[in-house]
Amino acid sequence: MEFSETVSLQKVWAWLVAGLIAYVPANIYPMLRTSTLGQISENTLMGGIIELVHHGSYGVAFIVFFASILIPIAKFIAIAFLATSVRKPANLGNHGRLVLYEVVEFIGRWSMIDVFVVAILTALVQLDFAAAISPGIAAVSFALSVAFTMLAAQSFDPRLMWLAENRVES
Repeated sequence: MEFSETVSLQKVWAWLVAGLIAYVPANIYPMLRTSTLGQISENTLMGGIIELVHHGSYGVAFIVFFASILIPIAKFIAIAFLATSVRKPANLGNHGRLVLYEVVEFIGRWSMIDVFVVAILTALVQLDFAAAISPGIAAVSFALSVAFTMLAAQSFDPRLMWLAENRVES
């Protein structure tokens, strides 16, 4: 592997690890802090999902679970797989890996939807006498995690897949 290829992969791994590190507090700390008539409530991502299920909002709970838990974990796994498969070609083949890369790139554009929802809720629900919503530290951590995984995906050079395949064939 040439120096530039190694540097490219180092950037991918660095951004991916940074995204994983930011994802931990995004799931541990509160995403939203709600104050209703003097009562303060804080919910983590999973706490909010469980709360939605308890209130019978199964569809919304599924969407939040899918967008906040499953998609980020799938992105971490997909980017790690792509970066690893450059050194050791995978059974997926170049076309499959290229499709996976394009899916990760496409999903990256929509990954900030959770952060946008928190921002909109915060802006809309500011009735100081009755209710207020403010973002928690998890919202910032989640935004950082999404940004870092987007940078990891953008740092990945898809040409490396073809170079790795050509090395195996020759």
